[in-house]
Amino acid sequence: MSLLLIIDILGTIAFAVSGGLTAIKKGLDPFGLFIIAFVTAVGGGTLRDILIDAPITWMLDLTYVYVIAGTVVVTVIFRKKLGYVRRSLFLFDTIGIALYTVLGIEKGIAAGFPALICIALGTMSACFGGVIRDILCNEIPIIFRKEVYATACILGGVAYFLLLKTSLTGDVVLVIAGSIVIAVRLLAVTFNLSLPILYKKSETDL
Repeated sequence: MSLLLIIDILGTIAFAVSGGLTAIKKGLDPFGLFIIAFVTAVGGGTLRDILIDAPITWMLDLTYVYVIAGTVVVTVIFRKKLGYVRRSLFLFDTIGIALYTVLGIEKGIAAGFPALICIALGTMSACFGGVIRDILCNEIPIIFRKEVYATACILGGVAYFLLLKTSLTGDVVLVIAGSIVIAVRLLAVTFNLSLPILYKKSETDL
């Protein structure tokens, strides 16, 4: 298996767990749980593939559907072992955005797009599955809040292209760039770092 395929499968699992935990938290039935896990896992990648006019991976290879279904079952069985849902959701969500950021960038490069567009594709791949998940679960998507989320993906993408100019191999670049996404997200949460709010509603606006 190539490193990209491994990253794709691991990202699918991470986001499926993230979606599954959200659905469990919302008290959805098994069908709803699978749908939320599914759109979380493949939503961003599907949008990316549509934009670059590439084959939609999960429609050509049912392995992804089976992986998501299996992950949902394991998540339900071991939901109590995952500890606090919020902490587990954060962990798997962070791993997912890191893996899908570098995967989206790689797909953009393969399609011949410039670096800026590749970073945008990587960020989209990483974030929009979660956007769909949160909208369906009636929550404000994380990417639209003040949390450092998409910013971590962008910084990882910039690091990816800077690292390409070094003598490091492609696989090492992938691992380091993904690790940067995770590190930025963890540091932001640990030290309560966030983007500034440009306008805050006051009582007079109600």
